[in-house]
Amino acid sequence: MAHDWRPRHAALLDALEASGALRPDWRPAFDRVPRHLFIPGQVWTQEATCVPVTTEAAWWDLVYRDVPIVTQVDDGRSGGPGVATSSNSMPTMVARMLAALDVADGQRVLEIGTGSGWNAALLAARLGSGNVTTVEVDPLLAERAARAVKEAGYGPHVVYGDGERGWAPGAPYDRVVATCSVRRIPYAWVRQTAPGGVIVAPLAWDFWSGLLVRLVVADEGADRVASGGVLGGARFMPMRSERPHEGLAVDDGTARRATATGNGTGTVSPDGLAGLAGLGFALYAGLRLPGVVMADGEHDGRSQVWLHDRAGSAATATAEEVWQYGPRDLWDEVAAVHADYVRDGSPDADAFEVAVTADGHHVRRRSRQPRADG
Repeated sequence: MAHDWRPRHAALLDALEASGALRPDWRPAFDRVPRHLFIPGQVWTQEATCVPVTTEAAWWDLVYRDVPIVTQVDDGRSGGPGVATSSNSMPTMVARMLAALDVADGQRVLEIGTGSGWNAALLAARLGSGNVTTVEVDPLLAERAARAVKEAGYGPHVVYGDGERGWAPGAPYDRVVATCSVRRIPYAWVRQTAPGGVIVAPLAWDFWSGLLVRLVVADEGADRVASGGVLGGARFMPMRSERPHEGLAVDDGTARRATATGNGTGTVSPDGLAGLAGLGFALYAGLRLPGVVMADGEHDGRSQVWLHDRAGSAATATAEEVWQYGPRDLWDEVAAVHADYVRDGSPDADAFEVAVTADGHHVRRRSRQPRADG
């Protein structure tokens, strides 16, 4: 079935362009760099668990759909539980992030997280191989990506190393893009970006699974700072040094119905559940409830929210019932913060900004502008 990749490739790019994710200035690079060249023969789909793709027809179908593809499980070790540890990103997200970089000819880019090498090859096709450096922490993935990129006709600098530290020998860069999520933007990235340069990266806060941010770097006295806002949601695998660690186990024997939901019954409306998953509330609650983790999704055909901390407290909420576990009443806490959020005008994600300085990483509300009279 390999002969039919061209119409599939063209159809995918047409759809990306029609959606607005793929900008016209990036279309030639995507035309020249087909996705299938960077997808290994053994891949998985991410469902409740990683499910191996076992037929050629299914492989080709997956490659030219607008979905992420798991390209490694268990860090490449056999006999593991089958946890996804590397993937080829959803094409829409790849196009969105490259567009957010707002590159110009001749600019130099550092990519954090080479993965399959597709993103690095797209950058090389757009800017020239000599202007692209990509860093990968997994030596096997780095070797495989370097080979795939070379076979595709490009030669960016593929580096085996810890992306959290950037790659100082090639600095300064005009653009930095990360294809793994981080809890905080490392200051090394800011230090290695030229003034006026741009950093695009996914942040993975505890309270929500991912936010895509775009920061602009500037000089402030002797130090560089980076600041900017949220572009939208983005779910990426975490940087390996930041993989979550399990906390204390939750004691099911402490289960109790919650009542702090506004109606005294321990239930919450479906609209209320949806409100907790918004990016604005994620940022608001993340500032108020550090260390509280939230996830939302479907369970047994119902919308559900899960909450936990790492000290043995948890909560689950559906439209039918809310249960709490452990020493903290997590649902009550989140419900109280959500009530404050509504009273505060339910600010959207663009009401917040991220700033990275030599002394730390800060998320804060933007300064409110005074209202003009009449």
